[in-house]
Amino acid sequence: MTTRFEHNVADTRYEIYLDDTLAGYADYSEHVDGERRTRDFQHTLTFPEFRGRGVAAQVVEYALNDARDAGFSVIPTCWYVEKFIADHREYAGLVD
Repeated sequence: MTTRFEHNVADTRYEIYLDDTLAGYADYSEHVDGERRTRDFQHTLTFPEFRGRGVAAQVVEYALNDARDAGFSVIPTCWYVEKFIADHREYAGLVD
């Protein structure tokens, strides 16, 4: 099984594909105010047929790494993103 991640800028979400089928995503809104750049992660979804495979964790990890690399801080409005950051303290510094 192949895994592919995409940052879908047009739909403001990060997507995960398993064998070229969309398995889930993490969507966000982006705010830029001068030097302050944030991505508010509002919702994470795994489609039912892909649940139990760690899809949500993989797409959130990819999204957080990309946000950090692009110079954004993060607002974890989504309960899953908040829990992921709490469980992976290496991302705590990203929280706005």
